[in-house]
Amino acid sequence: MDSILNTVNSPEDLKKMRPEDLPHLAEEIRALIINTVSANGGHLSSNLGTVELTIALLRVFAPPQDKLIWDVSHQAYAYKILTGRRDAFPTLRQTGGISGFLSRGESEFDAFGAGHAGTALSAALGMATARDRSRGGEHVVAVVGDGALGCGTSFEALNNVALTTRRLIVILNDNEMSISANVGALARCMGRLLTHPRYNRWKSNVERFAREKLRMSWLSRTYLRMEEAVKGLFLRSILFEEFGLRYIGPIDGHSLPSLLSSLEIAKNSDEPILVHVTTQKGRGYAFAEAEPDIWHGTGAFESKTGRQLKSAGALKYSDVFGQAMERLAQGNDRIVAITAAMSVGTGLANFSRRFPDRFFDVGIAEEHAVIFAAGMAARSFLPVVAVYSTFAQRIVDYVIHDVCLQNLPVIFCLDRAGIVGDDGPTHHGLFDIALFRIVPGLVMMQPKDEPELAGMIAAAAAWKKPSMIRYPRGCGPGKPVPPEPAVVEFGKAEVITKGDAVQIWALGDMLPLAQRAAQKISKAGFKTGVINPRFIAPLDADLLRQQAARAQCIVTIENAVVNGGFGSAVQEALAGMDFRGKVLRFGWPNLFIPHGAREILEEQHGLTEAAVSASILKALRQ
Repeated sequence: MDSILNTVNSPEDLKKMRPEDLPHLAEEIRALIINTVSANGGHLSSNLGTVELTIALLRVFAPPQDKLIWDVSHQAYAYKILTGRRDAFPTLRQTGGISGFLSRGESEFDAFGAGHAGTALSAALGMATARDRSRGGEHVVAVVGDGALGCGTSFEALNNVALTTRRLIVILNDNEMSISANVGALARCMGRLLTHPRYNRWKSNVERFAREKLRMSWLSRTYLRMEEAVKGLFLRSILFEEFGLRYIGPIDGHSLPSLLSSLEIAKNSDEPILVHVTTQKGRGYAFAEAEPDIWHGTGAFESKTGRQLKSAGALKYSDVFGQAMERLAQGNDRIVAITAAMSVGTGLANFSRRFPDRFFDVGIAEEHAVIFAAGMAARSFLPVVAVYSTFAQRIVDYVIHDVCLQNLPVIFCLDRAGIVGDDGPTHHGLFDIALFRIVPGLVMMQPKDEPELAGMIAAAAAWKKPSMIRYPRGCGPGKPVPPEPAVVEFGKAEVITKGDAVQIWALGDMLPLAQRAAQKISKAGFKTGVINPRFIAPLDADLLRQQAARAQCIVTIENAVVNGGFGSAVQEALAGMDFRGKVLRFGWPNLFIPHGAREILEEQHGLTEAAVSASILKALRQ
């Protein structure tokens, strides 16, 4: 059979297709997604689950005039393919290619960019209100995953919908997963709704009758009113109706007839409406269906076997963190681990199995995670909060107000700190140093290798101070972690190589770059020292003062934004030491860095051995 997908260059082409061709189109879209992600890596299982939903949305609505807002947008690959980016899709997440998330700068069809959960409802409500004020006629549709619905921001938006607009469509994509399995009372509520046997048996029979017999619009509306009444016989009051949203569902998210009829009803609703759609994460790819959390985000793989193409090699920093936590927990029953829907990504999956009563996944609720941890710390526990650096941007106030102001011993472990490559600006962890280093009383560190990470975690547990440890995505140098890792001495940097003319302070994963540049500079006649700072705060001021008395040039290198970062901390300290030499700071510029391979991005922004050494030598010779 000829390719149907190749005939779809826009949503208008999709609208002209025969209904009987749509299932085959869905198969082709899934095949393209699997083939592309197997080559480039990306978000797989979430995107495979929303293919039919995307087709239905684009058949019923008319973007870019109508506004379709996808929460997180890591389930919008099919949307990209069907909105004019099919031919560009093989460049997904590649340098210069299309983004793995929606981006307003990439396409007029991307009404609102996103990469973090919980933003779609508020954004959609803002757009709907702006439409109302402008007397526009466009539809505004928010597609929200059930995991994102547990985010506090989503509830803040729900609380305002009925008071703010009369026309808003919310699609609840319910697959019982965010990144890890969903948790909490809302997830249980959804589960009860989906599994009530009498309701679903009645619903299945009546929907079949409605599709076959009730073709007139007024009869369809009568059916829906009858459905809501009968639902009350079997189920508790629906949460969303209490918020003022009319409720339809649950709808089979892989049945195009059911989706299309439900979306048409939502389109004609004269009040805010929520369509509850159930989908299967990983649909159409057996490996992703079996382990949707593992296949949520993946590197390149062999599509036929599911075999990951990147060799196992050294342990990832997240794995080292997980193992360090298990060692600590064995000897201290006050240690607890807290994460926000990321038990696998942060390396805590095994901890959760070994110590289930000391593991807390709070869902996509980073702010709650911090205050929850502070409450436990106030009762003499030692909570460790594991979160990606990019999501830690949400917790700044809570770290200040609820942890540091009260001097509570909460340990924050920020995974994916620094550049993360293919996931792009929504996921780069570049701002954490600038955001947190100035908070009074917060100890902030970055390890150079795996043993040092384990030692920092052990040290932070012993100090019982508010502490934060940042570490990059992926693997370290591959050094084995001893059974009893050396505890890091508080506030002390480590001299890697000694020098007089130049001192390079390089944080964590930037040390290899510093060492290579130092060799070049030393060969040019300027003896260069390399320092592993370990501590961002407090800075080792004693060592810096000693070096400032003799050095011609002091250099910092960090995998973070330069403005307000570690280099700024060093420069501020040197300002009080009467240092008369030059200060050079290397890191990422104060920009939103696009997605792309790390080595290419580093080349573009002067973070290479050649660029760093040339800049230092130029400064020395001026």
